[in-house]
This record gives sequence, C-alpha cells and structure tokens, in this order.
Amino acid sequence: MALGHRLIKSIHLSRPEDYFSIYQSGCNHSCLKCHSWYFTQIANGYWLSTDQIAETAEEYEKSVTVKEPRKRATMWHATDLCRHCGSCVLVGKRGELCPKKLSPEQIVWSPQGYGPARNIVAFTGGDIVCKAEFYAEAAEKIKEKTKLWVLIETNGYGLTPKNLDLLANAGVDSFWLDIKAYNEEIYRRLCGTTNRWILKTPEWIVEREFVLEICMLYVPHWIEIDQLKAVAKLVADIDERIPFTILAYFPEYKMKVRSPNLMEMIQACLAVRDAGIKNVKLGNLGVFAKSDEEVNLLFGVLGDEIL
Repeated sequence: MALGHRLIKSIHLSRPEDYFSIYQSGCNHSCLKCHSWYFTQIANGYWLSTDQIAETAEEYEKSVTVKEPRKRATMWHATDLCRHCGSCVLVGKRGELCPKKLSPEQIVWSPQGYGPARNIVAFTGGDIVCKAEFYAEAAEKIKEKTKLWVLIETNGYGLTPKNLDLLANAGVDSFWLDIKAYNEEIYRRLCGTTNRWILKTPEWIVEREFVLEICMLYVPHWIEIDQLKAVAKLVADIDERIPFTILAYFPEYKMKVRSPNLMEMIQACLAVRDAGIKNVKLGNLGVFAKSDEEVNLLFGVLGDEIL
C-alpha cells in the first residue's frame, strides 16, 4: 500500500542534466525568482503513486545509454560528457566544444534536446521533501525495480537529520542542494522562510555518505560574491571536492532585476575557488556570455571545463 500520491507536472529525460526527471507541483518555498512557478506555486499536473513512479523509472531504464558510477550521480557531472549541440547526430560531425567521450549512438532526443540518457532518476521541480516518507517509499520501489541511482533536487528545508536517516535507509543516493542565500534576512525575503538549518545540511549529507553537489544563483544586488564565497567556505571546510555550480540568474516570476554580466560571473567563480572549492562550474551561459568574443574571454580566463 502506497503512502500517498504526488502531483506531477511531467516526467521526461531532461537537459542538460541527462537524467530522468520527475517534475513535481507544489513547494515548501515561495521564491520570488522561481523559474518553475507555473507548476510549483500553482497546482498543476496529475497524481501518481509511488508504484506508478517506480514503473515509469523501470521503463526509462530500458533507454539508458550511459551507466555512471554512484559518485557521478549528479547534474554537475553531466556537463563533462556532452554539450548537447546534437551535431554528431544531425550532421555527423562533433561540435567544437565536444568532450569526445561518447559515441553518436549514445546521443538521443528528448523534449529538451539532444544528449545521453544516464542511469539516474531525479525528483525535481517543487520540493516537499519535508514529507520524507513519500520519497523514501518511492526510492525503495525504484530500487526494487531498477538499478538506477536516485537523486533529489532540493532546497534543503526538509533535510533534517531524522529525514536524512530515513532517506539513506531507503536507498536515496544523491542530493542537488540549491542554497538560495547565506544571509538569513535575504533568504527570508527571497524565499519566505528561514535557512537556519539549511546551512547545516551539507555536513549532515556528507556524514551519511550521500553524493552531494551544491548550486547557487548569482542575483545582482541580492546574491553576490560575499554570499557565494561564504557558502563556498562552509562547503570547502567539509570537503573541498564537492561540486559547486554558480548559475546566472535571469528575470522570472516576481523578480525583475537584471542578470549578471560576464565579468561578474568570472569574479564569482574566482571567489568560490579562492574559498577553497576545487570543482566549480558556471551555468546558463547564454545569459551572461552573449557573443563569441565573450565566450572566448570566459574560456581564456577560466578554461573550457568551466561549463
């Protein structure tokens, strides 16, 4: 007997993550900048049980083209396999930035473009991991039917020690932890709640031997170098090798401030590296590098593995 059902907006192979994403409606945050507000802040979708979710994962496993080890059960590691241009499939020639690690036969189409299908299933979109029993049951059933890694994309609000123990015992493998802000006052203004224990979750996650990656958004006038560096220092003190992605903000939902520019993103990356993080990448390239000259400058300063 399933514990309940979850309202799901959609389920498909996502890009650039290259894993099977379960987009959930509803969320425990009310972020001003939510890029999925049309289904996280508004009930939108269809109800699925944990049994039905496991069945969709079982079907997806048949289409997997890349089998990753558990330590690479992250979004961060997808970017070193494929740049999602589709050139090798469409014109029979690799793109200029191709990592040259996959064959064209491993590249498949999904609703968000071309890329591999990795052996990972992820809960994303709206976050109600505070209802950990549901996710634990879903993970157990996915593990019964498949050999897929189970990842949870989360803001960390529901990741109490008790819930983390439950999820660990159920077989959850990894977390994509989106830390919205370091400063509690700014966090509350952005998201409607506190981050008091969220800043403790990286340590709790690592103690339980989950795979962890960190994501933060650069939002001019809100989340800038000081906060990025503070979180990076906190993470580096736990393990300097934890992957860290800085995403460029773009206006969405209720927040309409400008996006960061190229130099701001470069400076943010250098600051996070300076705080001790060894594995840093930048995301949403098209937001902050708008010409070939800017892309070349980015690679010249940070290297082409920054994406």
